[in-house]
Amino acid sequence: MSSHHGVPTPYTEEALAITARNVRFDWSGVPLQYVPGDSYATQFWNVMHLVLPEGERAMADVFGQSLAYIDDPRLHEEVVGFVGQEATHATSHESFRKYLAEHDVDIAPVLDRIGYIVDQIFGDHGLEGRAGRIWLRERLGVYAAAEHFTAVVGEWLIDNAPFDRRGVDPTMLDLLRWHGAEEMEHRNVAYDAFQYVDGSYARRVRTAFIAFAGLAILWFSTTAYLYRIDTTETRRLSWPRAYRRSAKASMIPTLTFLAKQIPPYLKRDFHPSRMGDIGKAVRYLAQSPAAREAAA
Repeated sequence: MSSHHGVPTPYTEEALAITARNVRFDWSGVPLQYVPGDSYATQFWNVMHLVLPEGERAMADVFGQSLAYIDDPRLHEEVVGFVGQEATHATSHESFRKYLAEHDVDIAPVLDRIGYIVDQIFGDHGLEGRAGRIWLRERLGVYAAAEHFTAVVGEWLIDNAPFDRRGVDPTMLDLLRWHGAEEMEHRNVAYDAFQYVDGSYARRVRTAFIAFAGLAILWFSTTAYLYRIDTTETRRLSWPRAYRRSAKASMIPTLTFLAKQIPPYLKRDFHPSRMGDIGKAVRYLAQSPAAREAAA
């Protein structure tokens, strides 16, 4: 496969069929503090349920728009599958968002914030013609970089044995790892679509730092808010101390870990297919309770 700009895509062997899985999760009986003894880590992962549904729907919309500029059959098919998976992720996390609301967690400020970001910052703004195409390319760049980080975190989730030793609620753990496995499974798609539609190295560098800063600020500030209002916490630490405790116990990835993912992405010959073992994702999706039930 060659890009729209005549630059060969640097892989041929990792050609996966990207399809949405119709998964369902039963939250009845799942404790609000599903990472036992760690309120901060629980709230860290709750950010996924509150922030990702709007973000992933916005991403799906942008990549859906990119299909008009992709005439490579294989990449076109992969983007369609990617859009479907992102929509399913949004629905799955939204189901636990409703569970939180039913248990009187004040999530409205978070939803207002992410709604503003998605609509007012990353919306279409009514742009058409050349300006609309440039803005589409910019958003593709931001989302491709964001997908790089989510794929790396996805692998971290699959590998993280301390979760099992701590006894993280199995339904929530399956959601996190299923999502992480699919992030690994479609790790090439957003990057390949960006390269095909645009491919500007300068834009790739710029949007990598935008994505990292945006994700870090949004994620950690939202976690701090949720930790502050958490009624399950009886010995509340300051959020920096709570962060360090959770990170030391490997209940969350560190900010340093995420920052270290920037240099590989900025290499001119970077390609997501060289990051990690895709077999981990395939194996987990074959054994995930939710994914197996969906397949059945």
